[in-house]
Amino acid sequence: MPARPCPAYNENVNASAILNADLHCHSVVSDGTLTPEALAQRAKANGVELWALTDHDEVGGVQRAAQAAAAAQLPFLSGVEISVTFAGQTVHIVGLGFDAQDERLVQGLRATRGGRGERAQEMAEQLRQVGIDGAYEGALKYVGNPELISRTHFARFLVEVGVCADTPEVFRRFLTEGKPGFVPHRWANLRDAVHWIGDAGGIAVVAHPARYAFTANEEYALFTEFKAHGGRGVEVVTGSHSPSEYVKYADLAREFGLVASRGSDFHSPDESHTDLGALPWLPGQLTPVWELLETRIH
Repeated sequence: MPARPCPAYNENVNASAILNADLHCHSVVSDGTLTPEALAQRAKANGVELWALTDHDEVGGVQRAAQAAAAAQLPFLSGVEISVTFAGQTVHIVGLGFDAQDERLVQGLRATRGGRGERAQEMAEQLRQVGIDGAYEGALKYVGNPELISRTHFARFLVEVGVCADTPEVFRRFLTEGKPGFVPHRWANLRDAVHWIGDAGGIAVVAHPARYAFTANEEYALFTEFKAHGGRGVEVVTGSHSPSEYVKYADLAREFGLVASRGSDFHSPDESHTDLGALPWLPGQLTPVWELLETRIH
């Protein structure tokens, strides 16, 4: 059966917000396990009414996704998720509705991907030092492009060889700060990421803000700087947010005058606890991001 959105957690939902939009997910082009074509089919089957593919630092799957969505008669927005360093942490900025052929955006994403291969070799060496051999080669089996190798691919390898039972266990024991296999990377800066998206005609959105371990002051600084650079949205309802976090980031969206986005952050049928199209509605009294992107929907 198709996935159904959960009931809204309050009664004050704007009519324009009652749209089963899923504007955050990943394919095999970055760290998902399904092709863009399979994701389009799954989204359609699950009742998604507006879809975006947002692979990490890469727009190589956008055209395939757009073609598959068109074949399924599924309204589609171009998307990407850009890795940014802010206050010493990695933050993700989703771009929606941009020109995926924009040269400045494409070049910026290429530069952002550039350090992943070297970082992956360092991660594998740390794992070797604690007795786990062949991690780089093992992780490569899960990614088609070494430029896009990530912690998720290492996690799948560690599950495959029986070091951990599942990916949550991997991230409790490895690949996070203070644990074997963690290697920080210097990503794009916030200003550049927001400008790449905006200059290509799209809207920049702070992805899953509750996931970042910021103090209240650091989070306020993130949103202040994000808006100053031209950022316009925030993911309020997303797969890793709790109902109380929907409320918190709805309030923050209103405080900063940001539009609200909604996306599952789906990666895999076997790994993601929130399926495409299975999120609650956006809270009331917010402007949905898709209201600003009507002319960019295919």
